[in-house]
Amino acid sequence: MEEVKKERRGRKKIKMEEVEKEKQSKFFVDLSKESEVLGNILLMLEQVNNKSYGREITFKDLAIYSVPKLSIKDLEKVQDSVLTDMERVQKLLDEYNSKNSTHLSMGEFLVKKMNILKEEKKN
Repeated sequence: MEEVKKERRGRKKIKMEEVEKEKQSKFFVDLSKESEVLGNILLMLEQVNNKSYGREITFKDLAIYSVPKLSIKDLEKVQDSVLTDMERVQKLLDEYNSKNSTHLSMGEFLVKKMNILKEEKKN
């Protein structure tokens, strides 16, 4: 018995490989969980639009103006801000191992950094 495959209807699923090949041209920023940041942006937009002439300034205008002014240090701060606690510890371990030419495990590194002394068993 031969199976008959029916063609699916609707939108074609885009594979991640295809998305990576194309350059992303649209960005959406969801600030619903970042109320403080959202408040700062809205306040900034209100202040910058308090003017007599010209069109309304949007978040897009602020982003276009601001992004080129970011320095390498700013980008490094952004990279560090998204690390989890364990990723931060792993980063410190990797830096320590490369600086000191060692191959400490995570446990050995934590024992060394926290100055935990190994108790010797008494016979």
